Amino acid sequence: MQLESPNLHDTLAATQETVQLNEPHTPHGNAIEAFSIAKHAIRAAIAKSRTQWDKHEPRMWARAKDIRDEELLDFDVAKDLVLVRSGPTAYGTIIFGKIRIPAIRDELGEGFVHVRIHDPPNRGESDVLFHSILTDEGNRDADGHPQTWNAVQTADTPLEFFNE
Repeated sequence: MQLESPNLHDTLAATQETVQLNEPHTPHGNAIEAFSIAKHAIRAAIAKSRTQWDKHEPRMWARAKDIRDEELLDFDVAKDLVLVRSGPTAYGTIIFGKIRIPAIRDELGEGFVHVRIHDPPNRGESDVLFHSILTDEGNRDADGHPQTWNAVQTADTPLEFFNE
């Protein structure tokens, strides 16, 4: 789900093939700062995503079905951003983060959302933009129709490039 995008030239679009991401690692101060700048947009995107998906495919946010929005959105970037990866592009740096959602703890363990943000070059961190959250329509049948839906990831779900 893409809500706020930098809408840069399609010819400069980052792809898994064109962006060399660093290895997943615990966040340093600059990543915490960047995600803190984008946290309001991240929270708005999570709430909007859940509302939209619940209308046509409630399984996407099923792990959060009994959790109020206030609880779902009650994460602290400084302690709940647990993993990051980043890579340079022609138009700045993209940063992927794994954010723990403390209210989600079920038979699969803790719940996490994967978030993508963008930091344009040479303008400091004040211009960090939210890009998207991962809503995974995985495991497709022979006809290409999704059989699983996951907006809430597990601790074991790898933090990988996504372009939603």
